Amino acid sequence: MTGTFSVADSVELAVVERSGFIESRHAGSAIVLSPEGEVLRALGDVTTPIFPRSCLKPFQAVAVMTSGVTLRGEDAAIASASHSGTAAHVALVRKLLERAALPVSALGCPPAAPTDRVARDELIRSGGPRDRVYMNCSGKHAAMLNACVENGWSLDDYLDPHHPLQKRILDVVERFTGERPASTAVDGCGAPVHAISLTALGRGVQKITTAATTSPFALYREAAALTEAVREHPWAVGGPGQPDTVAIERLGVFAKVGAEGVMVMTAKNGTTTALKVLDGSSRASTIIALRLLAAAGAVDDEAIDAVQTELDLWVMGGERRVGSVRATI
Repeated sequence: MTGTFSVADSVELAVVERSGFIESRHAGSAIVLSPEGEVLRALGDVTTPIFPRSCLKPFQAVAVMTSGVTLRGEDAAIASASHSGTAAHVALVRKLLERAALPVSALGCPPAAPTDRVARDELIRSGGPRDRVYMNCSGKHAAMLNACVENGWSLDDYLDPHHPLQKRILDVVERFTGERPASTAVDGCGAPVHAISLTALGRGVQKITTAATTSPFALYREAAALTEAVREHPWAVGGPGQPDTVAIERLGVFAKVGAEGVMVMTAKNGTTTALKVLDGSSRASTIIALRLLAAAGAVDDEAIDAVQTELDLWVMGGERRVGSVRATI
């Protein structure tokens, strides 16, 4: 079977330290690009395709935004979010569906419970069922449905790779990354996910996050609008205590986590990193990305130290902190 890079082609990116003992190690690959797009650092194999998972959401959102659907502010942020299902997130998703005059049942993502603890507890106490609107990709799906309604495209099969919407998304991915996907699969939310290299992913995200609002090309103007929305409404992208939200709020980066240990991040000056933790764990991906940007001089190390607690990277021994998850690059 085809697959991503191997253990032999990986490097150690992070460790879990408990009372001075290295308990676990996370290996993977990563790339860092300068503001000009030059490769500053390549760790491990950055050319073998990986599935970006939710790191594709910025591309998918831009595809929707260039399909005749104007998304700005919180609406754009929720379209590229992996949200935690709070009441505020659900309200944004419902608003997008109402805009298209569609019911929640039109969403193609699976039913789920909120990942936010407060929201989940409230749902349990109320006796409410799991619902598609709580699924962390529901904002993306609501935005996709808006594009279908706007263009008169069919709704029932909007997740089919051959659907006009999905063809447009694939075109946007290829235009930003400069790479044709090596494979296409079904993501956890039911949407197509395309395998590209970390190098291509990093370059594509950098083009989105450094695009100018004054560009003569609509593709880049919409990318700039999306980037602005994410940075202005970080709560919508993740939720309370979620790594993306914390990193964006505290450090001003553009951050997007993907399942299976994938992460993309762009600093204010345009320095960008893309990485994959090979074992699929996402617990270390945010701190690895931040330390990579810090090593490139794009984020302050002391500022990262200050958000350690909010990123919940402490290793506990009883009620005491006895270690942490830390990057080793």
